Amino acid sequence: MKRARVYMHENFAGILTEDSEGFHFQYKDEYLNSDLAEAISLTLPLSGTKYSSNILFPFFDGIIPEGWLLDIATKNWKIDDRDRMSVLLATCYDCIGAVSIREFKEA
Repeated sequence: MKRARVYMHENFAGILTEDSEGFHFQYKDEYLNSDLAEAISLTLPLSGTKYSSNILFPFFDGIIPEGWLLDIATKNWKIDDRDRMSVLLATCYDCIGAVSIREFKEA
């Protein structure tokens, strides 16, 4: 299982998970109850419900680099470009826009 922390404007917004059943995203309750809460995407509106999909959510897939930059990243980190969650974790720590992705590490 792969897990990522999803940040919106440096605020910990939710957790993205890939497991044998697909992909799941859920906002953190603390974030939902905060005055700073803002949906990370129109396709993932603020909700306490867990979102699930058989494929990586299009919003997250859309922030992954493309073209020559994707080629460089996958070759340098030896990642299969079809392993979208691994590519997301490796390349979207500091991407363009308000959302950033960080590997989930247990404290």
